Amino acid sequence: MSKLREQFKNVVLKSLKEELGVRNVHQIPKIEKITVNVGVGKGLKDARFLETVEETLRRITGQKPIMTKARISIAGFKIREGLVVGMKVTLRGKRMWDFMDKMVHVSFPRVRDFRGISTSTVDESGNLSVGFREHIAFPEIKSDEIEMIHGLQVTVTTSARTKEEGLALFRALGIPFQRS
Repeated sequence: MSKLREQFKNVVLKSLKEELGVRNVHQIPKIEKITVNVGVGKGLKDARFLETVEETLRRITGQKPIMTKARISIAGFKIREGLVVGMKVTLRGKRMWDFMDKMVHVSFPRVRDFRGISTSTVDESGNLSVGFREHIAFPEIKSDEIEMIHGLQVTVTTSARTKEEGLALFRALGIPFQRS
């Protein structure tokens, strides 16, 4: 069991129960899933770029990504219906907790000029969306092996009902938010 999962079970649940003033443990917000997404963008026609993105996601998350395809054609962006426009991985269970632990304790400190995450990255439903400009912040990626640098989006979906509940959950889990 990951350290973050143990911390959630042993410490966070009790502190959130008091902080949010709920009686039932099942009312406390929990992390439901983590989605890691890469939009292909400029690499639409480049097969090597697609392979690089797929290998990167496989290394970072430990599972095979699925390709997301365009639902409609957009002539201005030279996109046809059915064209691969991105790749994503949805993590649940043990892999989700391991990824969250790695993101908080390893990847955020490795981001260049990192000063914390803005609280505006948590939406009104209590979900966190964080973008990484460079995928090299993750420890599985060796800087001497990369051909192309690309960004990725990480979305942490919770059972929180409000932004305040989501922020309380993420603060208790140790997400480094900016000081205001």
